[in-house]
Amino acid sequence: MEATNIIRDAVMRVTLLRQTAADHPGLARAISDIKHFQARRFAGTYFDLLQSERFKPAALFFLEELYSEKDYSDRDSQFARIAGTLERLFPQQVVQTAVSLAQLHRLTEELDLAMAQHWMSNGEAPEVSRYAAAWRAVDRRPDRDRQLATVLEVGHELDRLTRAPGLRMMLKMMRGPANLAGLGSLQKFLESGFDTFAAMGRKGDGALYFLETVREREAGLINRLFDASVVACETELSQILGQPR
Repeated sequence: MEATNIIRDAVMRVTLLRQTAADHPGLARAISDIKHFQARRFAGTYFDLLQSERFKPAALFFLEELYSEKDYSDRDSQFARIAGTLERLFPQQVVQTAVSLAQLHRLTEELDLAMAQHWMSNGEAPEVSRYAAAWRAVDRRPDRDRQLATVLEVGHELDRLTRAPGLRMMLKMMRGPANLAGLGSLQKFLESGFDTFAAMGRKGDGALYFLETVREREAGLINRLFDASVVACETELSQILGQPR
């Protein structure tokens, strides 16, 4: 039951973090600002992939499911409800993907809340300055590296799912029961991820290229946000956000 416990603990931690934010409206607003900034940053960093016929679906999937500012409460509650039966009903590959996603969500929420606390204290500065300052004030470089590693882990696990015989048919057959059981958000994530990576897999090594591109660009940005001069960081963030949409 290790997977069950990991998922439940992660969901419980996220729930507590959300309650902390809800108890302080200014903090909740700051978290929303951080998430919105990060979604725009991702869209700028991967502007070329979002314009690519081949990689647009994968870039959109990452943007909407992993880097989005949207509320994942429904998916979290579904994870918590299904945790007890997950290991009995789903193939091990799906279980591991759910575990990685839950761990990623927990870490992301922790880092965003910590960033938001510093974001609030620098309210008069431009947003790129606030973000760079909050990033360095929070620090937690090992957690930033782990966050990226888990994002890539989720991607590689979804890619591996596409090679499991019969899994796509199983997911299709689960669609009705999942919706009836109130598990529609989780089902949508699994189906969307599977189809996105399956499509890239049909075009050679597209999934590996996409994930390596994410690794290279995100790792480079993480290093510069920690090590480059403040002016250089703010300039780069401004340029990324200034990409045409």
